[in-house]
Amino acid sequence: MKGASLMQIAVAEKQTTPSLQELVRDVSGLVSPPEICFKIFELIESKHGTAEAMGNVISQDPNLTARLLRIVNSAFYNFPSKIDTVSRAIAIIGSAELYNLVVAVKAVRCFSRIPADLVNIDSFWQHSLYTGLIAKDLAKKCKILHPERLFVAGLLHDIGSLVLFNALPDASKELLEIIEGDEIVLAEKERENFGYSHADVGRELMSIWHLPKTLQEAISNHHDPSAAESACIEAAIVHLSDALANQTGMGTFAEEAPEEARIDDSVWSILNLDPSALDTDEILGEAGLKFAEMSSLLLMKTS
Repeated sequence: MKGASLMQIAVAEKQTTPSLQELVRDVSGLVSPPEICFKIFELIESKHGTAEAMGNVISQDPNLTARLLRIVNSAFYNFPSKIDTVSRAIAIIGSAELYNLVVAVKAVRCFSRIPADLVNIDSFWQHSLYTGLIAKDLAKKCKILHPERLFVAGLLHDIGSLVLFNALPDASKELLEIIEGDEIVLAEKERENFGYSHADVGRELMSIWHLPKTLQEAISNHHDPSAAESACIEAAIVHLSDALANQTGMGTFAEEAPEEARIDDSVWSILNLDPSALDTDEILGEAGLKFAEMSSLLLMKTS
């Protein structure tokens, strides 16, 4: 019955289902990167942007400045001494990493404005944040260069779902009812019915936000990491982190955890990991220790 209902909805909406490019264009007014992101990106691309110049741009947004400094001085980085200026933070972590953090902070705010009646937005972001924290720790264990960048990919891996829930609510609701919390099945059903999945939408959106191409690819292939062309490692880390996050009580974006989190077999060879030797309790515990602090820095609203 549910399958028939979904088919009826798909037929009814066939003529109105937008292409991927149309979908992203229609929502761009809600989620376009703030001007400050463009200014920082231009400084990075110009090759002449100094830490001081970037710090001056960011200082125009006091809330962003405060959040960035709190993140840099948190257990997320665990630096031995306090960093009291954005320019100093840039000098230590680098301009590209600083930009990734700016994207993380601003994207959470922008995408939270998308009406999404089909999902508990708090659970969505809790799952996303937990996935990001796990991804960072996994990247560190796998000795990946600049592991903090995987936090951003993990945080934003399901961002395309918010757009689909808003733009195609009826069909999305039917899909959520039949997938039983399995995100991999969701992506497959989305492609069957829409021609693209939430992962594809996420990549298009993060392209607009000028996220590095490796992280764009990690987001678009986080359900099928072996399909990534040049970012198999990043995609595998986000895939594994997503699966591990779904095993916890931190909530899933659909508020229904699958009976058993599916992990693609290719992950272990891509990351050169032995699944029997992976201490998931340790990984989840480390992420859990940082969760409350990062939740207050990224997810809590300020006056």
